[in-house]
Amino acid sequence: MNRRSFLTDASRFAAGGLFNRYSLGASLSTALALSSLPSANAADYKSLVVVFLKGGFDGNDMLVPLDAGYKDYSAARPNLALKRDELIPIAGYGQGSLGMHPGMQSLLPLYQQGRLAWVANIGALVRPLTAAQWRNNEVAVPPFLMSHSEQVNIVQGWDPSDIVNGWGGRAMELLPSELVRSLPVVSYAFDNTLVTGLRSRMTLANSNGTRWWGRADLGDSNNRWTQLVESLGHFQSRNPIENEFASSLSASFNDAMALSVAEQKAAKNRTLFPNNRLGSDLSHIASLMPVFKSEGVRRQLFFTDFGNFDTHLTQRGTEEGVALDIQVQQTAQALAAFDAELRLRNLDRDVVVVVMSEFGRTLQPAGQGTDHAWGNHWFVMGAPIRGGQVYGRIPSLVLGGVDDGDTWKKGRWVPDYASDQLAASLMQWLGLSGDRFTRVFPNLANFKDKTLPIFS
Repeated sequence: MNRRSFLTDASRFAAGGLFNRYSLGASLSTALALSSLPSANAADYKSLVVVFLKGGFDGNDMLVPLDAGYKDYSAARPNLALKRDELIPIAGYGQGSLGMHPGMQSLLPLYQQGRLAWVANIGALVRPLTAAQWRNNEVAVPPFLMSHSEQVNIVQGWDPSDIVNGWGGRAMELLPSELVRSLPVVSYAFDNTLVTGLRSRMTLANSNGTRWWGRADLGDSNNRWTQLVESLGHFQSRNPIENEFASSLSASFNDAMALSVAEQKAAKNRTLFPNNRLGSDLSHIASLMPVFKSEGVRRQLFFTDFGNFDTHLTQRGTEEGVALDIQVQQTAQALAAFDAELRLRNLDRDVVVVVMSEFGRTLQPAGQGTDHAWGNHWFVMGAPIRGGQVYGRIPSLVLGGVDDGDTWKKGRWVPDYASDQLAASLMQWLGLSGDRFTRVFPNLANFKDKTLPIFS
């Protein structure tokens, strides 16, 4: 069957009235294929939101010692260090006094209220090791260290010896089936290894709305293009490839249909979100979550990314989309708005957010910026988090010091925590049982502690 006859037959298929049996006026419960009463499951909704800061944001500027360690920091960055009086003092670090980057000001209340926590010096690991062991090549480390494209995938769970899939997608597949029947994984980004599963699909969303598929209007049952696309999903052929195409198209169409119906049912947010990509995505997610919860959806994983944190030349400044300082501020403001909206909607105990990146950056400047490194500082937020504290330790900020694993003494830290340990903690909160950890995170077999005590 050639392409023209395929489309011609599909058009006739649509004209024959099949579309009416899958009416766009169906309820969201029908679109989501929920079989149980929504009210029975609404109290058991949990969602993890992953915000990936692209390019490797600089943790060395996110948490800075305010005691004697500040001298080491400023000495290592003579023309780049944040001023001591710019930093936001925070409590909750047992090994000294710390300050946060001034751009994090809008998230300070969350930290003080115990709804935000830092996880210091974290990154992709195969097994525990020290800086000296890294310098001497004594212990296996993740391949392609400090390469953007590979580390984006590896920190999201990719094993280079396997096909590209991530810890979020694999873990969601291993949750009890009654928890993940409908739209379990939703991605707003295309570098989404983390939410790619072994056998399941993800739903691609757009914060500008899901109603339109090109010319197909999912809100109009009389739209000819919508009828055609929907009918193609029910096409049957003797060719298995065409059947697989039709099946995949049907599944994607149904997901888009569910999102479109949910958007129509969603109440307008009462919180003002920043006018940037992250603000738009988080605003969209916040508006949809109450609808999903009310319809009986139980577990969801949302993924989005933001920014250009590969700041080789632009650590300081206010140039939007370029300088670290303004991007940190934009990230914090969007997350603060998201938290405020969740509280207004009584969803704050149902949602946890993790903010991560592929790697950290060198303590030593590279001109007016910094270079690729390894260990970094991430943070998690949400009412279920045991916040108001920094988990782990800040490395000694001395170039060539005890924590510097770099042969050239540029200040690259070997992570104390594996990204898998934090990810396993988050997925356990969603419902992943401990006996399945190593199926999702194979390297956890090399670690005594499989999870971190971040939940209250």
